[in-house]
Amino acid sequence: MANRTWELVLLGGASGVGKSVAAARIAGATGAFVVEFDDVVAALQELTTAAQHPALHHFDGPGAPEQPEEAWPPGRVLELQIATAEALEPAVLGVVRNRLTVPVPAVIEGDYLTPAACARAVALGRATGRDVRAVFLHEGDADRITANYAEREPASGPQTGRAEVGARYSHWLAQQARRHALPVVDCRPWSTLADRLDAALADTPAAGLSTNAPTGASAEGPSGQTSV
Repeated sequence: MANRTWELVLLGGASGVGKSVAAARIAGATGAFVVEFDDVVAALQELTTAAQHPALHHFDGPGAPEQPEEAWPPGRVLELQIATAEALEPAVLGVVRNRLTVPVPAVIEGDYLTPAACARAVALGRATGRDVRAVFLHEGDADRITANYAEREPASGPQTGRAEVGARYSHWLAQQARRHALPVVDCRPWSTLADRLDAALADTPAAGLSTNAPTGASAEGPSGQTSV
């Protein structure tokens, strides 16, 4: 990634697929810094109430359980997650516009970056003569995401419901990204993810950029360890 030409990268994907690790690697290799869109989401939720902006409070409003992913059917959680992400699209574009006023490369990463918002961000960059790229990580195997959560958050115990929602959301993001002609990079094999992300950001075709997540019995997790 020594020949970086982009000024801003949007890195999307479901929770638990390794976005934070990938974003940190991209930033470390290019001198960019990371903007975690989850911080923006948290700020917006802190500034609003369920009555003022219900679309931002599906998971913490009145009547919401402490762990919606474990209490509600996956389909319902997925529907509300997509609704939340779509409600946040103006905020994504606001962050992008602000970043384009600063001559410092950055990587914006987060669960709530929708392909539609990222496509608009790329178009905004093109219209203003700025190089904005977007790429989505994809992991469609709920068991793999469960293992990732167990490694990242061992004190939380099994999070199978959350992982099932994550896998479904990842499939939705991948489908939407392809509709908007944005690259989709499979998380596995983890050992080659860095090279495949580099290829996607360089607009260079590479194997595995837009295929369904592999479903073999062995797969590598974000730490590089193998889970069987």
